[in-house]
Amino acid sequence: MDINIPGAVNASRSRIEPLAAVQALRMCSDGAAEPAHREAWVASEVPVALVFNDISHAVMMATPQDLEDFALGFALSEGIIDQPGECRGIEVRHHGAGTPEAACVAEIDIAPRHFERLKQRRRTLAGRTGCGLCGVESLQALDLRAVPMPAPAWRGGLGVAEVLRPFGVLRERQRLNADAGALHAAGWATPDGQLQDVLEDVGRHNALDKLLGRLARTGRLQEPGFVVMTSRTSYELVRKCARLNIALLATVSAPTALALQLAREAGMHLWAQCRPPYALRYA
Repeated sequence: MDINIPGAVNASRSRIEPLAAVQALRMCSDGAAEPAHREAWVASEVPVALVFNDISHAVMMATPQDLEDFALGFALSEGIIDQPGECRGIEVRHHGAGTPEAACVAEIDIAPRHFERLKQRRRTLAGRTGCGLCGVESLQALDLRAVPMPAPAWRGGLGVAEVLRPFGVLRERQRLNADAGALHAAGWATPDGQLQDVLEDVGRHNALDKLLGRLARTGRLQEPGFVVMTSRTSYELVRKCARLNIALLATVSAPTALALQLAREAGMHLWAQCRPPYALRYA
């Protein structure tokens, strides 16, 4: 059942589109140049300010689509709130569409006790698409530990065929990437490997937050299933999944040593280099 979040609306009539049309030449190795055979598109990348109870907490560079899901997923995966119901409202505003100053603001209303917790550990975080540590003010502020999660019964019967199945259709489900390239995707698959939701963003961790927010908003975070992604297995992807008890993460590219360490601590299964017919499962 969908979770009703009061105020979860886009407050601007002038939306910033997720793709932008550009002019390009198609070049050939023999030196010839001709107009591109079709209109060229690139992914939009704009600042998205995440404001909790009127206090700005983070500014992330992101693709301006599915921002309500993004805001809720970020709040959950960063430990700002513990349950979707502790978010009492989300309002997204688009500013400066079509100009170099284009930006979005997501205003999130959270329960007072969580806002007090946020203020105690608040940091100014200027996020970039490939970065998971931007804005951390000291080594002591790093969150590089994971709490062990329960091992779900369904995971024991899951094999390489089920893990690879969603990757067979993931690319064709990337609607934005098909036109522009450069966008990561995070998808949700059932234990039999059926691909459900697919969310896209120029940032891999943004795409994951959008997916987690979509699952939370539709009341499916506790259902059996696993996350598939078009990126490498970076530590922040593992950390975000572990916070929400996602028991299995599968990615197209390889993990880092830190990602493996966190997965071991959390009891999460990691599959990587998932390119049919092969995949690597890490102990």
